[in-house]
Amino acid sequence: MSKECLIKKIGQVIDALPNAQFKVRLDTEEEIRAYLSGKMVMNKIKVMVGDRVEMEIPSSPHIQNSIARITFRR
Repeated sequence: MSKECLIKKIGQVIDALPNAQFKVRLDTEEEIRAYLSGKMVMNKIKVMVGDRVEMEIPSSPHIQNSIARITFRR
């Protein structure tokens, strides 16, 4: 997927799911599932419930059905 097809959003982690996935509430009050990017796993950056994160979401009309990639912890 090319970088032009990605939307950057900011949200807050509200739940930790199995397999290093998280449930994130966006600033628009939508909830989405997200996983850690490879760079965050390699550099052992921990994400916990309550952290604000920046994500890349594939652009599609159904944002709640897509899975985002967490790229930055604020």
